[in-house]
Amino acid sequence: MSLKIPKVSCVTQTENYVRSLFENEGSGHDWWHIYRVRNMALKIAEQEGGDKFVIEVASLLHDLDDWKLNNDDGFKKTVDWLCKLDIKESERNNTLDCIKQVSFKGAKVKTAADSIEAQIVQDADRLDAIGAIGIARTFAYGGSKGRLIYHPDIKPVMHKSFQDYKKTTAPTINHFYEKLLLLKDRLNTKTAKRIAYKRHKMMEDFLKQFFNEWEGNF
Repeated sequence: MSLKIPKVSCVTQTENYVRSLFENEGSGHDWWHIYRVRNMALKIAEQEGGDKFVIEVASLLHDLDDWKLNNDDGFKKTVDWLCKLDIKESERNNTLDCIKQVSFKGAKVKTAADSIEAQIVQDADRLDAIGAIGIARTFAYGGSKGRLIYHPDIKPVMHKSFQDYKKTTAPTINHFYEKLLLLKDRLNTKTAKRIAYKRHKMMEDFLKQFFNEWEGNF
């Protein structure tokens, strides 16, 4: 029987484990994305409450089994790692529940978070998808998938199911309309909503400038 990782070092060991896997990931879901989500989640928790241990571990693990980076929708790697930690079963279950509720699944698919911990981790992840960093990450992901930047004949689609959303190969600019511009109004906490205002405005300004340049306006 393998020894459990003591709770005092659970966060450090989890951080080291995740960083070793995501250090050189090039789609915008790299270690530094996880680092920012963890730090943002803890800052939101200072204002909104919640179990900070669950929030921190869930933030560190939230992309481990992300469907965009894996071949299936399961959470096997996450469960296996959580089982190595010497924590209460309730903490393990709450952490896993948070992770399962983080991902955006389509414009017309509800992705409600049912605990303050899940709401905070979901908000932190979504805040990292908007604003200047969100713009950079969007194009990094599109490039990693070989997608066009923009095609005027391919219109955005408001996906009605997770399966449809997963199958999209649309240009990167479409992603702003299919997800990023929707996030501001889908945040849970007052703290996240306040932070999102400026980031959302930056994306609107970017798109205005993009289309001006696309049309050769000056």
